[in-house]
Amino acid sequence: MNHDVARPAAAGDLPPDLAANPRLASWLTIESGRVLVRVGKVELGQGILTAMAAIAAEELDLPPERIVVVSADTAVSPDEGVTAGSMSVAAAGSALRQACAEARALMLAAAARTAGLDPAGLSVADGVICDAAGQQLTSYWELADQVSLDVDATGEAVPRPSRRPGEGSTSAGTLPRLDLPDKIFGRPRFIHDLELPGMVHGRVIRPAQRGARLVGVPGEPLRGLSGVLGTVCDGSFLGVVAEQEDTAERAARALASAAVWQGAADLPDEQDLPAYLRGQPAETTLVHCVGQGGVGGTEGVRHSATYSRPYLAHASLAPSCGIARWSASGELTVWTHSQGIFGLRRAIAQATSLDVDQIRVRHVEGAGCYGHNAADDAAFDAVLLARSVPDRPVRVQWSRRDELGWAPFGSAMVAEVSATLGGDGRVADWSCQVWSHGHTARPGYAGNPGLLAAADLEKPLDLPASIDPPAGNGGGTSRNAVPGYDFPRQRITAHRLLTMPIRTSALRSLGAHVNVFAIESFMDELAAMAGRDPVEYRLAHLADERARAVLEQAADAASWGGTRSPGRGRGIGYARYKNRSAYCAAVAEVEAVHEVRVRRLVLAVDVGRVIDDDGVRNQIEGGAIQATSWTLKERVRFDRAGITSTDWESYPILRFSEVPRVDVHVLARQHEPSLGAGEAAQGPVAAAIANALFDAIGVRVRDLPLTAEHVVAAMAS
Repeated sequence: MNHDVARPAAAGDLPPDLAANPRLASWLTIESGRVLVRVGKVELGQGILTAMAAIAAEELDLPPERIVVVSADTAVSPDEGVTAGSMSVAAAGSALRQACAEARALMLAAAARTAGLDPAGLSVADGVICDAAGQQLTSYWELADQVSLDVDATGEAVPRPSRRPGEGSTSAGTLPRLDLPDKIFGRPRFIHDLELPGMVHGRVIRPAQRGARLVGVPGEPLRGLSGVLGTVCDGSFLGVVAEQEDTAERAARALASAAVWQGAADLPDEQDLPAYLRGQPAETTLVHCVGQGGVGGTEGVRHSATYSRPYLAHASLAPSCGIARWSASGELTVWTHSQGIFGLRRAIAQATSLDVDQIRVRHVEGAGCYGHNAADDAAFDAVLLARSVPDRPVRVQWSRRDELGWAPFGSAMVAEVSATLGGDGRVADWSCQVWSHGHTARPGYAGNPGLLAAADLEKPLDLPASIDPPAGNGGGTSRNAVPGYDFPRQRITAHRLLTMPIRTSALRSLGAHVNVFAIESFMDELAAMAGRDPVEYRLAHLADERARAVLEQAADAASWGGTRSPGRGRGIGYARYKNRSAYCAAVAEVEAVHEVRVRRLVLAVDVGRVIDDDGVRNQIEGGAIQATSWTLKERVRFDRAGITSTDWESYPILRFSEVPRVDVHVLARQHEPSLGAGEAAQGPVAAAIANALFDAIGVRVRDLPLTAEHVVAAMAS
């Protein structure tokens, strides 16, 4: 197949991640019969390694089986920051595609020079380079030692033309997930399965009450317990290392029983979170203001409503795990399922006074979290314990109680929305205020390591209030607070709390979950006031054809205009994630008798160029099911002293028997940039379920989760 190999280009044409890591050799290595691919993004169960393999295979004209995607490693991989924000395909994918295009161009140029031909007339099939007549000239494998990839990308190579999903042998649409066989057949793959030579086990003991400080451990609680290698006590950080895991568990229980703590934090009133959030000191930002004079004063009917959600846990099925080994020479190696291995490396350096070059962080898959869970904290626990046993890897496994009690949470939030309807029923002006803790406390935030144990040390590195990503990255508290509709007058204000009694950080979709829930619930309320159909009312306020297309597709696929089943309701929700990424519309069908049950979800999505059709569907399905669990069940429970929802009884999640049927319709736009699918469904699904509940019982429930308790409270209000 002919392939354009060069065009004049400026360095600015490089994808941002490639511009930051321009050396081609950091992205790929061509060996005998295979290509090693390295990206800085990590596998969280989202299938990103499969997508990267497909991109490399397509761009290099190779079958996927010749591509080996190497897990991210600070020693060899490009630094692409954090795997978050549904940006892996858009960021790493575009960078890898360009890097592969440049490597291919270098190979073709070398073959053309030897044969005295024009590179534009050459083609590649399975790594074999042929002339225009199909005569074999050489191959990638023969040129591997002659063509150096230890050069910077120039931006001059032109990537291959886009293909439709499933077209061609290297398309991701036909490429099975690389990670699934191990998971399906129970083969060792996760960090929890990792066994290293000489590995020992550690546990960390934390107080029963948040904010308590360690006074001491009187007596000799570990006397007579063989196999204990030692304890580590640094300020309020208390841990133990043992030869065997069961010994470490017994030793940790003995230390926990003997330890004396004092003091405790005063947590908010869980029963009145909206009032707490609105009453705290906050950083206030005018996010968006359009229309002369802002909003207010418009003639028409004014309507206002307030929506909220509680704190949410990541609730990964497997608790976090970390492994660390200090060499006698002072070098540190860490194995982790962190979403940001380079940021974690820098944070560990800051917290330990090591030089960054002395630390190597290697990614190993763990239970997916889609946000900042305890992976970084478990890794740092292992670092602190491993220092006491040089040259021996120390494995720290958190418990379910640890995970649900001490990992960062998604922030509780409250949104107040107001709008004026003109005489024609259309929205004349719109205003919204949202209150939330920050959505970023990842390692290195606000100039602090951001690691739980670092705040417990004798010389503590305290945890400041969580911050928000910049607006250019989608924001946090304000993410999707700006409605995607064509309202002539708008004013959007965000209030980020400057206090953090409960640690919050990134949870899938950040503030978009609540903001879309509020906007789309309110749109249904306005449609009812205007006497209009909810779908038609949204379309009347939307000029964006791609937005209209997903709304119409979801409604058509769900038979929106058809007859409702008795006792059931139907609702819709829509958003464009971050107001510039994937488009998603969701229709929910619910049944509400003794409890709210979601029977069916129909979603339509536009993620631009589709790399892996099955991967997009998996991401949307997974996001929809998780959003259903958040919407119906999940809530972090706590009293004034600490978290009380530390098991599956007190923190229930959606059961398999409660999972609705999910139908996903993908509107492929192969000549548009890839937009990412991972977080697009969270807000639309929550809103669709709430709107369907109203359709079923005529009661508007504005506080999540939609439990029987909240339904009854809404009926009484």
